[in-house]
Amino acid sequence: MNEETGLRERKKQRTRQTLSEVAIALFLERGFDQVSVAEVAAAAEVSKPTLFRYFPAKEDLALHRIADHQGEAARVVRDREPGTAPLAALRAHFHARLDARDPVTGLCDVPAVLAFRDMLYSTRSLQARLVHYVAEDERALAGALAEAGADEVTARLAATQVIAVHHVLARDNWVRLSAGSVTDAVLAAAHADAERAYDLLGAGLAPQGL
Repeated sequence: MNEETGLRERKKQRTRQTLSEVAIALFLERGFDQVSVAEVAAAAEVSKPTLFRYFPAKEDLALHRIADHQGEAARVVRDREPGTAPLAALRAHFHARLDARDPVTGLCDVPAVLAFRDMLYSTRSLQARLVHYVAEDERALAGALAEAGADEVTARLAATQVIAVHHVLARDNWVRLSAGSVTDAVLAAAHADAERAYDLLGAGLAPQGL
């Protein structure tokens, strides 16, 4: 990538980030379904066609916040230490993200993060669009597991299970916090749930070399 191409790409990334931040602020203030794409474009001082060049769907404006985590499980598998099984690397990574109070684990009680999660889990169209992001994560992880030696069917089945477990754990953590708990009070339970989940995964996947 030459300098000019890199500069253009960084400019595009900044524009995407700005559009998403403007949109999320409006969504949280007034409700996702009450804000139109035209209103987001006007607030960001761009045209609707320009906005749609960066985000093909209104839901993507909100879900861009989780874009940094797209393909994360696949990266963990590919970047694991030599001799470490894929499932062991994923388990350790999830525990590390819990300790870091990473919003992707649902274990973050920052008010703005909780408000975003509330919107995500209470908006049908966002939940429907999230399916697309989940499918991409599953596809990427399946590819990484296949590279690690799993056959194609096992890789796809394992990837689906791992990504589903991550989403269930994150939602359970969000439920705890939404009920009034604070992160420090539920951290131990979140770790225990993750251990149980990965033990169950390991029972079926470890014999497959994962």
